Amino acid sequence: MAEEKSAPDWYHEWKHEAFHQLMDKQDRLEADYGLNTWPRYDYDVDAGRLTFSQDGVVKVMADIQVVGTIGSKDWLWAWANDHWPDHVVADMEEVVSFGETHGILELISGYVTDTDLNQLGWKLTAVAVRILNAVGAYRPPSETGALFLLIKSIRLVN
Repeated sequence: MAEEKSAPDWYHEWKHEAFHQLMDKQDRLEADYGLNTWPRYDYDVDAGRLTFSQDGVVKVMADIQVVGTIGSKDWLWAWANDHWPDHVVADMEEVVSFGETHGILELISGYVTDTDLNQLGWKLTAVAVRILNAVGAYRPPSETGALFLLIKSIRLVN
């Protein structure tokens, strides 16, 4: 019996390109919005919003979708996690559809494992950013696990 492939031959290079595209987008976000310079960030999953502020004043606002999380052993796609409200993971259905169309197992499996989960999280987020033509991503700082957010749009406030 032939072993089932987990992705088409072109996918590895396509994913690598998506990661580099995301790095370029992240550089532009930093240059235009200074995401790493604001003393405070907050996200409101119910509102689908990420804000950056200083002295209690919001300076940057972004519309987000939850891409996924990493724990101690694996990546969990947001669409496979009942914790997230449907409206903040809705766009991830397009990622699943892309995975189904092209036979990419890591895009249609709720859980994905790897030896470097942080790198896996960024790579899968880069794939989602590419498929959804998003402006970038954000990973809030955390001592335990990690949340990966897709930035759909972003703007300066005040």
